[in-house]
Amino acid sequence: MADCDNNCSSCGVEGCASRQGIQKDKMSDLSNVKKIIGVVSGKGGVGKSLVTSLLAVNKLHEGKKVAILDADVTGPSIPQCFGVHGQLEGDGKYIYPLLSKGGVEIVSTNLLLEDETDPIIWRGPIIAGMVKQFYTEVAYGDVDYMFVDMPPGTGDVPLTVFQSMNIDGIVIVTTPQDLVSMIVSKAIKMAEKMNIKVLGIVENMSYVVCPDCGKHINVFGNSKLEEVAKKYNLKILGRIPIDQKLATACDEGKIEDINDNYFDLDF
Repeated sequence: MADCDNNCSSCGVEGCASRQGIQKDKMSDLSNVKKIIGVVSGKGGVGKSLVTSLLAVNKLHEGKKVAILDADVTGPSIPQCFGVHGQLEGDGKYIYPLLSKGGVEIVSTNLLLEDETDPIIWRGPIIAGMVKQFYTEVAYGDVDYMFVDMPPGTGDVPLTVFQSMNIDGIVIVTTPQDLVSMIVSKAIKMAEKMNIKVLGIVENMSYVVCPDCGKHINVFGNSKLEEVAKKYNLKILGRIPIDQKLATACDEGKIEDINDNYFDLDF
């Protein structure tokens, strides 16, 4: 192509002949991950990290071995949700994940910093390269489910994840606003271009439960979830309410203590 910069890792052109030869990266020989699921959205602020954490906790409570690759490099929040602090260690060949209280393996850029509040000020190619390292150089061991918490949008990191990793499918996260159709459309179109399966959709901030009568209050108006799911032939995997206990659990690093199951999963 005339405007090609020969950087296939950041190319989204479906028909490009050069991209046809791109090979998926291999995980380390100390990793045996059965399923890799990305958690995505077409925009920020919809709660991908919360959904990622709750999906991981769901599988953990089923007795599965779970890992989370926090690919939101400049806005990592997974370690905080699970109360994991400290720094990743390596031996020159492998990087070793940190474990949550319940045994979830976590890899995140926040676990590389001496001070968790330090900003990560990197350009796109460096960020994408770090995500690839988290995939290829970490010794995850035997894992049933790896969840990849993606940054918002359709930039370098989502492209790197879709092109480099053996993704089994993605979960799209949205909210009950008029923007929902646009958000879902962006994520679906990118998945189609990358030939990635969409496993379903989760609506976050779906409603508030009245503490007095138990009625569900639609804070953001009537949900468009069924309409959008039908339009794109998506399975509704779950609805997550606005709930103080979820916010508190994330703030205190106790998301594993949440026993409510918000999902109807078939993966």
